[in-house]
Amino acid sequence: MALAVSACATGAADSEGSETAPARQARALPTGMDAATNLDPYPSTYRGLPRENMAIVGGTVFTGAGQRIENGTVVVTDGKVAAVGDASTPIPSGYRVVNAQGRFVTPGIIDVHSHLGAGPSPGVQGNSDVNEPTNPNTAQVWVEHSVWPQDPGFNAARAGGVTTLHILPGSANLFGGRGVTLRNVPSVTMQGMKFPGAPYTIKMACGENPSRVYGGRNSSPATGMGNMAGYRAGFIAARDYKDKWDRWRETGEGTPPTRNLQNDTLAGVLDGSILVQNHCYRADEMALMIDMSREFGYRITTFHHATEAYKLAPTLAREGICAAMWTGWWGFKMESLDGIEENVALVDAAQGSCAVVHSDDAELIQRLNQEAAAALSAGRRAGLDISEEHAISWITLNAAKAIGIEDQTGSLEVGKRADVVIWSANPFSVYARADQVFIDGGLAFDRFDPAYQPLSDFELGQPGYGQDAAATRQGAR
Repeated sequence: MALAVSACATGAADSEGSETAPARQARALPTGMDAATNLDPYPSTYRGLPRENMAIVGGTVFTGAGQRIENGTVVVTDGKVAAVGDASTPIPSGYRVVNAQGRFVTPGIIDVHSHLGAGPSPGVQGNSDVNEPTNPNTAQVWVEHSVWPQDPGFNAARAGGVTTLHILPGSANLFGGRGVTLRNVPSVTMQGMKFPGAPYTIKMACGENPSRVYGGRNSSPATGMGNMAGYRAGFIAARDYKDKWDRWRETGEGTPPTRNLQNDTLAGVLDGSILVQNHCYRADEMALMIDMSREFGYRITTFHHATEAYKLAPTLAREGICAAMWTGWWGFKMESLDGIEENVALVDAAQGSCAVVHSDDAELIQRLNQEAAAALSAGRRAGLDISEEHAISWITLNAAKAIGIEDQTGSLEVGKRADVVIWSANPFSVYARADQVFIDGGLAFDRFDPAYQPLSDFELGQPGYGQDAAATRQGAR
């Protein structure tokens, strides 16, 4: 059994093997292209899990895009959603039929704020790679270069229905570095998990964290005003750098400017190719960040944590900024003091809003459906009329929007990736468990089959794991 599970854990996403020499040559930079134009020097090698064409029938389907379909049918062809409808939806001949009667079917859960792999378990100093606290501006670092694919947290998250994760560096810095979006499949390498074509992001942090980390004598920033000055200085340098590259590309005269990895990332923010993921708790500081985005001509994609987002909900909706939030986390530091359980629902109530539930935690990621359920309950207690088929978007479609992949996943709509979870019960029930999890139509987790409860190589080498390890995990879920 251990050998079978090990093969499942390490071979699925990298089944094509190492890259061939012709493939390497094919992606080499064309003659005359400047190195800064190569926006993806560490490309994805993700190939997906083995899959078959199928139809999931008989369950209550939440599409993620606002529909609830009783006795629904989801048809999957070549890893994509081919049809979604009621029981009358045609099923092509030869397709495997998966019976979901009495159960619920949703898109795969997306966590937009995770540190798995970079801050993994076991959390020892040797692999605590989530923060680079060496300078207030570390926009030059890429968190994907810290991701350890053997982190057991990936497997635990998959058992909770999570199919896609956005991994961010920590919040010690004003500019913490680039984030990366991963498919939650077992893999030997980070590249084998990397979501093909997903945009890069930049982690920025406002508020107490950077001023606390760097706020010693003769050290900046030490205050909120020091934070703002640091952001502005970073963008001024990046704008000058971008202008030099733009002029050289236009004229071709002389030698190209010397590359600067820090400014490469911030120039990507200025041209819109890198999405801003901004750790920010307080409404007044979110307003300052929005003003600064106007000063330098970029846009903020998502505020994270955002415990006071309810105070600024109409503004966020008008600006097209998502807010990624918890339900019950508040009061653990001064800037989180005004957090309320109704936050997600109140943000959601603003017309045109994008409310998201996130984890920022290796345990909460395993039960994001319950965190969303708590937010739904709080909103209803406050008198808001929120349906379950709408609220599921907080951990599916809205989450996809928050990291720029909504055209590919986040909802069960024709043409999108077949990221699907079959739940034992209503996913907003505390008793619901993920029975089966499909990623691009491939079975990634099955609560009833230990062969699809993969363990990483790290887990297989630890005492207490062995032939009955998967069965032990199944009983603990």
